Amino acid sequence: MQQNQSRRSVVVGAGIIGAAIAYELQKRGAQVTLVDADAPGRGASYGNMASIAVTEFMPVSRPSVWRQTPGWLLHPEGPIRVSPGYATRLIPWFVRFFWAGRPAKLRELEAQGAVLCQRSLADTEQLMAEIGLSDQLSTSGCLSLYASEAELSADRERLDMLDRHGFDYEVMDCTALHDLEPEIAPNIQKAVLLPDNRTVRDPHALVTRLVEAFVALGGAIQRAEVSGFARAECITGVRLKGGRLLKADDVILAAGAFTGRLSKLLSEPIPLETERGYHTQINAPGIGLNHSIIWPAMAFMVSSTAGGIRVGGTVEMAGLDADPDWRRSKITVKRARKALPNLQIEDVTEWMGHRPAFPDTVPVLSASAKVPGVYYATGHGHLGLTYAATTARLMGQLIAGETPDIDLQPYRVDRF
Repeated sequence: MQQNQSRRSVVVGAGIIGAAIAYELQKRGAQVTLVDADAPGRGASYGNMASIAVTEFMPVSRPSVWRQTPGWLLHPEGPIRVSPGYATRLIPWFVRFFWAGRPAKLRELEAQGAVLCQRSLADTEQLMAEIGLSDQLSTSGCLSLYASEAELSADRERLDMLDRHGFDYEVMDCTALHDLEPEIAPNIQKAVLLPDNRTVRDPHALVTRLVEAFVALGGAIQRAEVSGFARAECITGVRLKGGRLLKADDVILAAGAFTGRLSKLLSEPIPLETERGYHTQINAPGIGLNHSIIWPAMAFMVSSTAGGIRVGGTVEMAGLDADPDWRRSKITVKRARKALPNLQIEDVTEWMGHRPAFPDTVPVLSASAKVPGVYYATGHGHLGLTYAATTARLMGQLIAGETPDIDLQPYRVDRF
């Protein structure tokens, strides 16, 4: 690709994944157009929890989660909500979800996530250095909180996983924890420091800068809705709403949770759902934090980002078109104040976005199985920001016909 500047690539989706891929392809010498109906970075990349979460690759579908799911669903403030009106449409997805969690499969899926996470921090640091944002990545890690020894024991499954794959962590007692973060409530008795989980100072600003670097290399942006594709024996172009055709030799579908709608236009349906996530951005929190924090038992996260403190968490399964349920964001704030009793809820905004989720918690990084010249990069779930730089590198290698740094067979689009 580096020798063929006439090769035309269209990347559909201008979030962190699409922007990183567009930058990588343009850097390699292709002529790239980045297409999105909205401005770059205004989807899930705008409101994520700003975390490079290299330790959070455990498959969601596993027996320990199955046992708790009924209680979560029945509790009005549980960490998972399924919209009654959307539930029947989710049946095929949940069948695949539970099948993915069978014990014989779990270690395999875990390893597929670990391979990506083991390189994601270094890849992110390199990408941010290239675009002049090295100072926008924190050097402190993340603290996982536990109110008791029993809570810590309940999370042993995750720590055992980190041991298996060689990720660093440190178990801390109450005194050491509060020396690091005095604002944390005194009833929090234990913590695990995850030193390689970092925070981006502003995830939307990262996408914006990435797109600026892409354009500076000669890339083009097209703000439009994709209505279809042109193809003969292979892909030849992307049709935009209004009738315009963008000619293309390669088309990369990286539209997050909306990628499933695009794949259907190619007669290649994929089991992609949206896990709707909420955040509350607190611009006058009255406290400062040195680390991001998570509390597994309470299912929330807090990050210092975008000039304030952001609180997020929980999962809502309600499809792409339902209105936001702002009660979900208020639940996480309520829980966050149990860990941060001095947190002031002043000057706030609420946000909802769509995380793209496959039943097995593993993204698709793949050429199309049906249409030559089409590629997929989607389904990153809660780890879009974490995986973005690594995804861009791997997809650049795949599209260029090189041997990718890791075996991409487990991430193929036709694995389901």
